Amino acid sequence: MRTVAFLIAIAVLQASQVAAQEAERQNRAYPPDMPGAKAETYKTVGDTRLKLYVFEPDGWKASDKRPAIVCFFGGGWTSGSPRQFLPQCKYLATRGMVAIAADYRVASRNQVKAVDCVKDAKSAIRFVRTSAARLGVDPNRIVAAGGSAGGHLAAACGTLAGFDEPNEDASISSRPNAMLLFNPAVVLAAIEGVDLDLRRMATLADRLGTNPRDLSPYHHISAGVPPTAIFHGKADQVVPYATVVAFAKAMKDAGNTCELFSYDGEGHGFFNYGRGRNEMFVATLKEADKFLAQLGYLEGEATLEDPAPDVGDL
Repeated sequence: MRTVAFLIAIAVLQASQVAAQEAERQNRAYPPDMPGAKAETYKTVGDTRLKLYVFEPDGWKASDKRPAIVCFFGGGWTSGSPRQFLPQCKYLATRGMVAIAADYRVASRNQVKAVDCVKDAKSAIRFVRTSAARLGVDPNRIVAAGGSAGGHLAAACGTLAGFDEPNEDASISSRPNAMLLFNPAVVLAAIEGVDLDLRRMATLADRLGTNPRDLSPYHHISAGVPPTAIFHGKADQVVPYATVVAFAKAMKDAGNTCELFSYDGEGHGFFNYGRGRNEMFVATLKEADKFLAQLGYLEGEATLEDPAPDVGDL
């Protein structure tokens, strides 16, 4: 009996690993397969048409004023796919939000710098606010979310002045009303009291396309930055945990709301669907749900179950 149980356990583990590998492969695929989403072009740059993949909740009407969330994928401003946040978008749509996965230009496909990624992210937020009446969105309840470099873009929208496209209506704000940041790159220049890899920092200027301090959310925190929740693994070797601790402290010192959810032993990308048995996907999304409920964007308790359902079942 022990042998049979052992073999069953091995089979379950192997199936889980195969599922995780397939999820990772699909997250990297481009253009993305986004079942259930409506595609909206929010910006055209040359021959590139940038899209928002919009998931509407049940019972949605254009006359609604739903809270919305715009999610930006990670990939070091170099690669990645909007599909990364497909599971989060599907879940949050079941909770009544208009949930959106945003595409933006990256270095590998569009030969751009991070400064161009920031411009695209700001354009995406502005487009959602400009189109709120048609999208059934409350223009005063728009959340920016993202992971890693996508977390940087969400944070940049909430902290940085400027970097807006000059042909857009600057009277319509590109600043979100709240932020969910998953292992975000929020410190791009030296700060006192935090040891950073100076060799890596020295290469940032070329990748960013401008002085790193200019694109560093930490260095532009002031009063009035939107309420923020950060989800970060303490074992992250890509974005040091100390940087988000410093960001959260600076936010609170400026009088802003910032909650830091820390996870022992977890590395970069720990929150993604398909990692392990999805424990961290469930844990982080439940905390995000609670945070949004506290802001009045969601009602009731989180409905996500542990273990997480298949993406197609959300």
